[in-house]
Amino acid sequence: MKVLNYGSLNVDYVYSLDHIVQGGETILSSKMEVFCGGKGLNQSIALARAGVPVYHAGLVGEEGSILLDACRENGVDTSYIRQMDCKGGHTIIQVDAGGQNCIILYGGTNQMQTKEYVDEVLANFGEGDFLILQNEVNLLNYIIDQGYDRGMKIVLNPSPFDEKLMDCDLNKVYLFLLNEIEGKQFTGFADEDRILTALAEKFPEARFVLTLGSDGAVYCHGKERIFQDIFPVKAVDTTAAGDTFTGFFVASLLEEVPVKDALRIAAKASSIAVSRPGASPSIPCIEEVKASLSLGK
Repeated sequence: MKVLNYGSLNVDYVYSLDHIVQGGETILSSKMEVFCGGKGLNQSIALARAGVPVYHAGLVGEEGSILLDACRENGVDTSYIRQMDCKGGHTIIQVDAGGQNCIILYGGTNQMQTKEYVDEVLANFGEGDFLILQNEVNLLNYIIDQGYDRGMKIVLNPSPFDEKLMDCDLNKVYLFLLNEIEGKQFTGFADEDRILTALAEKFPEARFVLTLGSDGAVYCHGKERIFQDIFPVKAVDTTAAGDTFTGFFVASLLEEVPVKDALRIAAKASSIAVSRPGASPSIPCIEEVKASLSLGK
């Protein structure tokens, strides 16, 4: 069994501010830092740091060398990443004094996938392999269809939530990982129980993990529900929280860890990530997560 994460790779420009900028306002940033990011890259690094061999597929631009280096330094296989002679994906991230963020995303090369490239990559994968996806690359519907036709198990983080998702056959998704905002956008409900009930009715074969911010996370498969509380920490930067949770949860499932324990590991990894600055640099390794859990921190 192989794991392919087909997703975005971004350069993140992170500005530290007293508060998130309001309309018509100009404020001074106390710090500007540059990090490697993108939901795809973050999740690949999280999977790798959780101990799972992972291949990454995607397109990077002129500044992509630092993204390739970040993958290699963290044990992510870059065989299926291509570099293009144009502007790559990047973000402008505001982080306030409480660690909350807002993000402006420029797609760049992440929005330049072709069907030929998708076919070239997926030809190397097949029955029983896992395909990890987010919604920061184009041709998501085609990638889902082709992966499913090859017998791959599709894991989807439907972020950012937009109309492209409506063009996808989401009945082909094995596992959804989404937050409460995306859950409301999917179902029209704000209450977690109603969100999960509606999702389970709409996609009866799928599994779901609904993350609830400071209220924890819930796993749902059919009528089964498993809740996981957060591990309270002082938040420094929440940018990679969800991606860290996704990577560690999926990694645990791949290693056949019971769902209850997989949720606990993912929650602990996410709590460590939010206590540090940056996206991919904040993601812990599995040894640190296990040590922290064993010490009851």
